[in-house]
Amino acid sequence: MAEDMSRAAAALAQSRLSAFTEELFGHLPRADQRRWAQAYLRGLLVTPGKKSVRRLASAVSDSPTASQSLQQFINASPWDWRPARRELTRVVEQHAPTEAWSVAAAVLPKRGDHSCGVHRRFVPSAGRTVNCQVGVGVFLSSGGQDVPVDWRLLLPDQWDDDAVLRERTRIPPAVRHRPLWAHTLDLVDTLASRTSQAPAPVVADMSEYPDAGRLVEGLSRRGRDFVIAVPGTLRVVPGGLRAAAPDLHAPLSARQLLYPSGTRHPHTATLPAPDRRLRSVRILSGLARLHLPRQDAPAARHTYRLFTQWRPGGGQQPARMWITNLVDRRIDRLIALSQLHRGTTTAMRSLEQEYGMLDFEGRSYPGWHHHMTLVSAAYTYNRLVHPAQQPGEPVHQSA
Repeated sequence: MAEDMSRAAAALAQSRLSAFTEELFGHLPRADQRRWAQAYLRGLLVTPGKKSVRRLASAVSDSPTASQSLQQFINASPWDWRPARRELTRVVEQHAPTEAWSVAAAVLPKRGDHSCGVHRRFVPSAGRTVNCQVGVGVFLSSGGQDVPVDWRLLLPDQWDDDAVLRERTRIPPAVRHRPLWAHTLDLVDTLASRTSQAPAPVVADMSEYPDAGRLVEGLSRRGRDFVIAVPGTLRVVPGGLRAAAPDLHAPLSARQLLYPSGTRHPHTATLPAPDRRLRSVRILSGLARLHLPRQDAPAARHTYRLFTQWRPGGGQQPARMWITNLVDRRIDRLIALSQLHRGTTTAMRSLEQEYGMLDFEGRSYPGWHHHMTLVSAAYTYNRLVHPAQQPGEPVHQSA
């Protein structure tokens, strides 16, 4: 009896996974492509530890050629990942209204220098230089869940002119080096064209990027609401909503604007702590405009709010600084929006540790996007579609 129930549960799980796969990958023209999409997705869900293609294949099939077929599907098969990501967005939006479009970068350590976009980069959070790829993802944040729905791969500028590397890794001619802020704008534009909901505020951490102001400019130009973490060196001009000519105030840094011990519009906000108890925190806030090379640029005339949460025991140094165009929003709501990025950071860690985001073994540009699409699909299935439902035991048959 118990064995029969186990088989029935496994069959139900397989049926649900098949339906989910058909939703996302039903656009693939060949039946074998759709079959291997499901096999790869299922492998990501049931394979413990490192999710190499060989281990995924052995978890879902007893065919001696399964590993080769999965490798072919991910790295060489010329399927378009964009329709799957469009469907993924639709699936996620069906579960709850989106609170924010949260953008985050993922550092993906790599060995060697032949994988698409690999380069050496100093990573402040690690405190060292690493050999890596850098992916940029946009997450839909809602109801305590942060789900990735689209990705970009950051290509360093040295990849623009290396024809041999570009051909070897199958980088399309139109794909060139773009800074993080430009990838973020592209992700926002693409998501705006796919969403069935009202656009949500963009939340991103640009605190390690000196050109964060370019993202603020771009989002302002598009009329997007945003809450962006910026470096303390961001150049701003103090000013209120009725500030007169842009040259009335000398430019200063965001840190200088917020530095004077709370004398600039101090607030007290009540926020939930990690233990869910409410606590009062001190918030430093000030209104400002961007200091741009051309002060007659539209973005230079916009008024923004800079704010930071005072760090207890941190002396006079503020914590991470944020800028927003939601100047009339209550400060506790702004803090809540900024804290949504913590959930995205947690989701990124889960993608790395549980869903194989770091385990892509191929070198090609299409292969990287195929892998990231399926990793995002696996995460969505476990977190939203059937959070209490595992896709059953491995079925050892040719997929």
